[in-house]
Amino acid sequence: MSIEVANESGVEVDESALVKLAGHALNRMGVNPLAELSILVVDEAAMAELHERWMGEPGPTDVLAFPMDELRPDSGRDEDSSPDPALLGDVVLCPQVAARQAAEAGHTAQEELELLCTHGILHLLGYDHAEPEEHAEMFGLQDELLGSWREVRRKP
Repeated sequence: MSIEVANESGVEVDESALVKLAGHALNRMGVNPLAELSILVVDEAAMAELHERWMGEPGPTDVLAFPMDELRPDSGRDEDSSPDPALLGDVVLCPQVAARQAAEAGHTAQEELELLCTHGILHLLGYDHAEPEEHAEMFGLQDELLGSWREVRRKP
């Protein structure tokens, strides 16, 4: 996997952990190891601008996903072939918004960023949560990926 992180937020984040988490999630979802992903970490002003421009919503949000290729994990291939490599797109995170949400949820800002990164990756892979069935599937996968990530991190 080619996973690049650009931190333009002015806030220190564990970029290495985000790269490892993203690699873990993409691997678990059956995405080709040659796929490319970009993670951009921005401040509230930049996120507010992106949120309004692309979603028509005012103010900053926690995560945005901008897919490049239509890609679904393990779709359209037989068991003997590997998934096609792809430029997945960009996940944009806002650590200031994540920190506020983390405080409300009772966990660390880094844990919130990892949750948001996973959420953004699932959006890049074509998952959504507009309908109840979609919501259940996407958030179930998100929980599963974060749970397996935490297990991997605990091992020496």
